Amino acid sequence: MNKQQIDKAARIERLRRVRPRFSPDRRLSAEPSRPTTAAVALPPIEVMSYGPDGFEETRAGQVEEAHQLVGRRRVTWINVNGLGDAAFLAQLGEVFGLHWLALKAVAQTDQRAKFEEYGELLFVVARMVAWNGRLETEQLSIFLGRDFVLTIQERPGDCLERVREQIREGLGRIRQAGPGYLVYALLNATIGNYFPVLEAIDERLDGLEEEVIVRPGAEVARQLHLVKAALLQLRRAAWPHREVVSRLARDEIPLLTDEVRLYLRDCYEETVQLIDLLENYREIASGLMDVYLSNVSNKTNEIMKLLTIFTAVFAPLAFITGLYGMNFNTAFGLNMPELNWPWGYPFALCLMAASVVGMLHYFRRRGWW
Repeated sequence: MNKQQIDKAARIERLRRVRPRFSPDRRLSAEPSRPTTAAVALPPIEVMSYGPDGFEETRAGQVEEAHQLVGRRRVTWINVNGLGDAAFLAQLGEVFGLHWLALKAVAQTDQRAKFEEYGELLFVVARMVAWNGRLETEQLSIFLGRDFVLTIQERPGDCLERVREQIREGLGRIRQAGPGYLVYALLNATIGNYFPVLEAIDERLDGLEEEVIVRPGAEVARQLHLVKAALLQLRRAAWPHREVVSRLARDEIPLLTDEVRLYLRDCYEETVQLIDLLENYREIASGLMDVYLSNVSNKTNEIMKLLTIFTAVFAPLAFITGLYGMNFNTAFGLNMPELNWPWGYPFALCLMAASVVGMLHYFRRRGWW
């Protein structure tokens, strides 16, 4: 057994003494929508080991197999594409020495962004987002050790391909840096992916702005409510990252070097910019909703004005027809002489037409029509 293997075995034994080992009798359940039977297939486990001298990428069939790859190079990144079941999470906790409280947070996928320290391991929760006509969020759990980073996703598919390409191509300084820099790269990629989502929502708002002005209707209101709900969900996902990145950049954490904290400060500025843009888009969406309500109100007022004009126009017509419809006897001189006048009917029609034209002319001069 060489010196590297001896140091690795000693480190593992020391971690097991410092931290409480995961106990299967703890109440740990996977996501409620997932079955918790032994028939569940293991989620894919991707392993990338790299250092200044190169990298290697492979898939591990078992948790123990992935753990055996730790230590071959300077940094080993184990990515688990799915939660599996409670037995699988228990196995992860046993092999990698993860605290049961951290595993409980992994299983409960509605966690806000946060970080905790468990002995010599750092646990970070981030939220990834995607836009496919509607907003989708996914929890990303990150465990940082001395020479490895373990990430657990809810399901396959993520926004971390840029980090993988940097490792494969040797871009930037990721291969020369340690595991703390990898955590920064993962957080930076996660937060950076919010911007394309905001751009998609911005395009959606541009289309709705024209619809609100030209064709306000129930469908436009429904789409605006969906966009506002997506922005609210984005806000709930993005805001906690600000505090997490700020604390990671500010606190004295042994697993994060001063250089990594410098990069995290830049990530913090990007997070602040993201939140500012998010708040601007929420104001735009609220403004569009106000414009929509104003247009609907104006349209209602125009309809009421038109109906009022019709009512006002027909009021004298009803009066004239009612007056001449009394049909009083003409035996006395004070009764209606037009009843026996040959031009009485044309006179009544002309009188009604004149009243209509006169009222419409009056409404137009006053600007009511």
